Amino acid sequence: METLEVLRKRRSVRRFKDIPVEREKIEEIIDCARLAPSANNSQPWEFIVVTDPDKRREIANATDYGKFIAQSPVCVAVFCRDTHFYLEDGCAATENILLAARDLGLGSCWVAGDKKHYSPQIAEILNVPDDYRLVSLIALGYPAAEPVMPAKRSLEEVLHWEKF
Repeated sequence: METLEVLRKRRSVRRFKDIPVEREKIEEIIDCARLAPSANNSQPWEFIVVTDPDKRREIANATDYGKFIAQSPVCVAVFCRDTHFYLEDGCAATENILLAARDLGLGSCWVAGDKKHYSPQIAEILNVPDDYRLVSLIALGYPAAEPVMPAKRSLEEVLHWEKF
């Protein structure tokens, strides 16, 4: 897919086919994530790929709105060293994951991590050192159905020239 087409066609997917995702695709997605911009090129991220069904279920049960992680073939946890701009850096890497997944024919959904009450529990489940912060959890897999485009505000509503 071309970049602009990927941007326009990416959707949150919460229902997945029961088919494993090829290791090569997962590695390509994470490779794209590591290429995201970061403040001062600090690259504070670490990516934990979880394919074990029991571990995905444990992660899903800890979350508020990520119960579907249990049914996704893959969950990627994005952690960043606790730097000044860890959240911005981790979000840039997360967006690269979402876009790369779409380009490779996969669906994905971003589940919040930062400042969530379950962040320490996720870190413990995944054996993450204390100086890292959970930025996001991303469910990945082949979509069970093509998601429809949700209503979006028009360009005219959000674009401002020179002042608000």
